[in-house]
Amino acid sequence: FARAGRTICPDCDREVVRHAPDEVIETLLRDHNGATVVVIASKEIERGSAKKYLEELIREGYSRILLRGEIVRLDPLPTRGLARLEKIDIVLDRIDIDESRRSRLLESIESAYGITGGFVRFDIVGTDTSVSFTNLPICVECGRRFEEPQPILFSFNTPYGACPDCRGFGNRMEFDENLIVPDSSRTIVGYAIEPWASEKFEYFFHQLIRFCRRSKISVKKPWRELDTRERRLIMDGDGDFVGVLPFLNGLRAKTYKKYARFFTRRYLAYRMCRSCQGGRLRQEAYFVQLCGKNIRDVSEMTPGAALEYVDGLELTERERTIVRDVIVELRSRLQFMLDVGLYYVTLDRLTKTLSGGEAQRISLANSLGSNLLDVLYVLDEPSIGLHPRDTGNLVKVLEELRARGNTVVVVEHDLDIIRRADYIIDLGPGAGEDGGHVVYQGPISGRNGSSRTLRYLNEGVRLRVPAPTGRRIRFERFVELRGVREHNLRNVDVSFPLEAFTTITGVSGSGKSTLVCDVLYNALRSRGEFRAHDFDKLVGGNEVRTVMLVDQAPIGKTPRSNPVTYIKAFAAIRDIYASTRKAIQRGYVSGRFSFNVAGGRCSKCQGMGFERIEMHFMADIFVDCSECGGMRYNHDTLEITYRGLNLAQVLDLTVSDAIAHFAGHKSLLARLRVLQRVGLGYLRLGQPSTTLSGGESQRIKIARELTENAEGGALYILDEPTTGLHIDDVDTLIDVLRELLRNGNTVIVVEHNPQVIAQSDHIIDLGPGGGSDGGEVVAVGTPSQITRARGSQTGKFLRRFLREARKG
Repeated sequence: FARAGRTICPDCDREVVRHAPDEVIETLLRDHNGATVVVIASKEIERGSAKKYLEELIREGYSRILLRGEIVRLDPLPTRGLARLEKIDIVLDRIDIDESRRSRLLESIESAYGITGGFVRFDIVGTDTSVSFTNLPICVECGRRFEEPQPILFSFNTPYGACPDCRGFGNRMEFDENLIVPDSSRTIVGYAIEPWASEKFEYFFHQLIRFCRRSKISVKKPWRELDTRERRLIMDGDGDFVGVLPFLNGLRAKTYKKYARFFTRRYLAYRMCRSCQGGRLRQEAYFVQLCGKNIRDVSEMTPGAALEYVDGLELTERERTIVRDVIVELRSRLQFMLDVGLYYVTLDRLTKTLSGGEAQRISLANSLGSNLLDVLYVLDEPSIGLHPRDTGNLVKVLEELRARGNTVVVVEHDLDIIRRADYIIDLGPGAGEDGGHVVYQGPISGRNGSSRTLRYLNEGVRLRVPAPTGRRIRFERFVELRGVREHNLRNVDVSFPLEAFTTITGVSGSGKSTLVCDVLYNALRSRGEFRAHDFDKLVGGNEVRTVMLVDQAPIGKTPRSNPVTYIKAFAAIRDIYASTRKAIQRGYVSGRFSFNVAGGRCSKCQGMGFERIEMHFMADIFVDCSECGGMRYNHDTLEITYRGLNLAQVLDLTVSDAIAHFAGHKSLLARLRVLQRVGLGYLRLGQPSTTLSGGESQRIKIARELTENAEGGALYILDEPTTGLHIDDVDTLIDVLRELLRNGNTVIVVEHNPQVIAQSDHIIDLGPGGGSDGGEVVAVGTPSQITRARGSQTGKFLRRFLREARKG
């Protein structure tokens, strides 16, 4: 768009063209060859200064001007009609348009550009026709000036290109009528206007009643039955009545009052920016068109439509030469998006609305779509968030990279991808201190008894929990969402059984995360009172005591955070050290052994064990503290030992070793054993949370829930918890989730892994495709029922998995 785009004046619907002198001549020779023209340079002047300016023109050698439609000589100087002149048309030449006069034409055009700052006009003798040219981005018809097209004009990540109203975000925080009137079945007297329903703003409520009676607006009619004019009067106000929106805007302006900020925030929502219509660019960017479309039109296309548009561009030979390399790169990246199944994602889709699988594949498109050769590609679990259907497309792309002469190294747990590899390297045999060895390396057809991965490849996955039979399980209680229309969900009604293990399945982009992680989670948190998402009704929300989204976000952001503090076991360890004889003699209390408070910790590193070194243009790095050597505590604190180990040495123990070391301390052991049960016995107690994987962080969160949530009645939502987990780890995860169920809780998992899907109680399958092709409930039931569901992509792959799986 910056190099081949054409600026179109929105007022005149005419192309804004910058003409170099040679281009002006070529245009004249093409359109007016043989005609006689008068070359005019129009100069703006101040009223009353015409005489002085004409005298200056005479000194510079100019002899004629165009005055009242006639060519007038400057010798003698005209006297009539000069006082009111604000523009003088200087006649530079009278010339025939002919190839032989090219040099004379060129001289006249350059002189006109110099006098006027970039304009020239040709009056064709014998006609009323004039043609104008400019070398500036200005419409010669109406004089409107435009921005010079350049790449940053089309970037909303720069202040130059971003819409000044929304600052390049495409939306703005505005008051939402749906939040102001959360229940449209209420009447005005029934407190339909929620901000004025409290005693604090009773004055405004009575003002509203009086205004409605004065304006003949029914106060006993439901809000949804009021017409648009009546609603707007109430919202915007009229005369001496302060409308709801001006009231809230006035309150919002009082940012120094905490109450005002919190109160108004309840009624604010993001709405499309009216200036850029969500395009995020300044208006000038949309005046530039390429084959009849501006950049917003192209951004709203899917990859397939964009590829068709790029292939059909009608460019001049010069433009094609300029953008040749760009078009090659565009075609490559758009085709890659199609190859990995992103045919339905529009190019302007917001990243935060993408599912995990979509984001992963777009990242791959960015990295792999450049057609490089002799490159080593290292991919860390590229199948994250991908449905088995999409995994096949991914493997084809990796095989194509290999076919071009590249080397592809993939860190992966997905058996379908591993089966397509030429060579595998299996590490183990366990995790942590039990791992770190090359158990097997060689072709996929090899044999090795100590390689668990090879065993699963050859013998199939073992199901720890038998897959439910084809009969429908009778569930007694449900949470139900009705009329969900968020993003691509198509007004669906979904029931989630309580005290059951439910998996939400479907291809990437079918609406799984939107349904559960966005709509259900936020609806349960607010008990359906404040609808940040688009749905009609929440039923059964009171059946859930609490809701928790257990994601893979880190449990802490600094090295000070670690597993033993997160599960609240460190307090018991501090108490044990405070109860030793030497600690009692010295008067040390439990707080002395905390690295989060001053006293016993190292004063230099503040108990972190590390020193932060700030790096310019790079992430900060952490090195062992030069005073305590990473021990976290000062010398006096480290003199206190329990069974021969000081506190720093205890923090360096694995969870399994700590269980043996603290034998006899039941409350501490109960918390540590939960970590062991979730498969994290290899973690060290003081391991910084910044070094934990997403899967480890997620299991630590589950461990804390198992130690603290004894009441039951909680609903846990997990978004793809098998990310980064080996088949053995998935078995452990399923055992942990089943334990949550035995405690009277509900587990809902968004998942693609057939090992998890096959062992769930209930499946809700969305689809049938992704994006605009998804958003519908395709099938509901047990794993066996899903395998028989027509149109279910999940059922097709689940059927194959169950056929190959071993029964536990």
